[in-house]
Amino acid sequence: MENSSFGFYSKLTMDTFFIPAGGKYPIFLLGIAIYLFGMSCNLTLLTLIILKKNLHKPMYFILFSLPLNDLIGITAMMPKVLSDIVTETNDVYYPLCVLQAFLLHMYGGAILFILAAMSFDRYVAICMPLRYSSIMTLRMVIGIVTLVWGLDFVLILLLFSLQARLPRCTALIRNVFCDNPSLLKLTCVNTAVQNITGLFNTAVIQAISISIQVYSYVKILITCLATRTSEAKTKAVHTCVAQLVILVIFEVVGTFTILSHRFKDVSADLQKIMGMLIFLVPPLLNPLVYGLYTSEIRNTLLGCMIVFLKRNFSFTK
Repeated sequence: MENSSFGFYSKLTMDTFFIPAGGKYPIFLLGIAIYLFGMSCNLTLLTLIILKKNLHKPMYFILFSLPLNDLIGITAMMPKVLSDIVTETNDVYYPLCVLQAFLLHMYGGAILFILAAMSFDRYVAICMPLRYSSIMTLRMVIGIVTLVWGLDFVLILLLFSLQARLPRCTALIRNVFCDNPSLLKLTCVNTAVQNITGLFNTAVIQAISISIQVYSYVKILITCLATRTSEAKTKAVHTCVAQLVILVIFEVVGTFTILSHRFKDVSADLQKIMGMLIFLVPPLLNPLVYGLYTSEIRNTLLGCMIVFLKRNFSFTK
């Protein structure tokens, strides 16, 4: 029977960073600046897609999920971590810890599914341009977006449902944010089933995402090589570069984070920082990468900035 001191509404204690004397407020201000920058960039991308009619296309309707997911990831993690640093408190109630962990795992799975959906859209656009409008209809786009979020939700819900009723015999979260492995460490019983399920979920998400993207980009590469027009090749490459850059960044950061926890010589603070990077790097870089490599978004943003400057800084004679 579960100890009443570790019930559903029990308070947990989070692990902390080692912060040198006088470093609390500089670190907090840097964190706030990073958080606000990530929020503003992703909100700008969302706003452009919503308000600008030239971006009301299947590609951007699917892209809409990416900054939305980035906002979920960075908001689920950063405010709590920064609050703990500046207040020097590291307590969290169990339900809020589970919610944070659930949102962070949803974020991780959604990135890969969204990139897979976007690669499929580019495959149809580049390899079957004459059939693009008949294939990527509004109904198809809604179906793809629903499948992305629905499959991600079901897989993560399955993962968390298995650990929800496990008895807990400790109240220490061995991380600066909550995740499923940290929650499993609260229990004092065998968690082999939960660990296997976690690995299975990760394998399924990776297999589905990577297989779709590899197939799509191989087909796109073959089409580009077969196309004699250099302008068509350039356009095709630029539409895919942004997605490939984001995929590589996410996989490198994710792999580095996982490996950092497998070596005993790695310091605990470095492991915590590596864990945070997976929720910081993509939200910070995704909108910048798309702003640089997607000409339609870049030109739309520049047009909005020019209009804003003319309206607010024009001088009358």
